Amino acid sequence: MATNTRQVLSLYKAMLRESQKFSSYNFRNYALRKIQDSFRINKEIQDPKIIAEKIKEAKHNLEIIKRQVIVGQMYATDKLVIEHTNR
Repeated sequence: MATNTRQVLSLYKAMLRESQKFSSYNFRNYALRKIQDSFRINKEIQDPKIIAEKIKEAKHNLEIIKRQVIVGQMYATDKLVIEHTNR
């Protein structure tokens, strides 16, 4: 069980870290909210089979995020007004 907890936390941190790499403000914030909400919803799951399925799904989603970050960097646009820190 402790291995699952470490694996889940590691996966959570990796997904958050990778999502921070989105060049688009909107994609970045959407991904962060979606990851946090998904992990929050699934934190009460106790069944080892369901946990294993969710871990597999999260790994797949991490790979998708990594690919989308690369694509997003290839087609980056100017920053939005909200992203500028001239305060």
